[in-house]
Amino acid sequence: MGAHAAIMPPSLEVEDFLAFADARPAGEKWELIAGSLVLSPSPNRRHQIIVGNVFSLIADSRRKSAAAWEVLLGIGVKISPKNAPVPDILIRPFDDLQGAMCDDIIAAFEILSPSTADHDLRWKRKVYASLPTLQHYVIIAQDDLDVIVYDRSTDFAERRIEKLDAALDLPALDLPALDLPALGLLLPLRDIYENTGANAL
Repeated sequence: MGAHAAIMPPSLEVEDFLAFADARPAGEKWELIAGSLVLSPSPNRRHQIIVGNVFSLIADSRRKSAAAWEVLLGIGVKISPKNAPVPDILIRPFDDLQGAMCDDIIAAFEILSPSTADHDLRWKRKVYASLPTLQHYVIIAQDDLDVIVYDRSTDFAERRIEKLDAALDLPALDLPALDLPALGLLLPLRDIYENTGANAL
């Protein structure tokens, strides 16, 4: 099946999506995009290394700060009745989440590849921004030294980080009106791209 190939007409809602996804083999990544079920391609080595690096960096920061948020993999985000993307990594308030879906993410991370570029850069940017709790959307290129960040504090204007000695800064915004914990992360690009051959990108 081709990358990002929709297999059903655009008529499903999140409840249908969850029932379908529960019956699929482990390891498949399905998303609900405008009512259509979409299967993401199997990730390659570099994609998975970057996911592991970013997850470890964020998890280490959380342990050191005893923050009131958590970092998760493979959890869907209910944006609307017909839209439920699944970011590579997400950050949300720490609680006893039940099931594989949430609607209160603070940050979403996608590892960009040619087959997902259009959805990640356009469609997902728009739908994530529509979620009131979302403060940061981060796209990390896997085939280039390039991190693109969209922050609610700048009305989701594009911010690019393209130097190995730079860092991804996600500031600690105080959001009492939304009852969200402050984030505050500084992730060096050298660590994000560790073991990927980034010096040769």
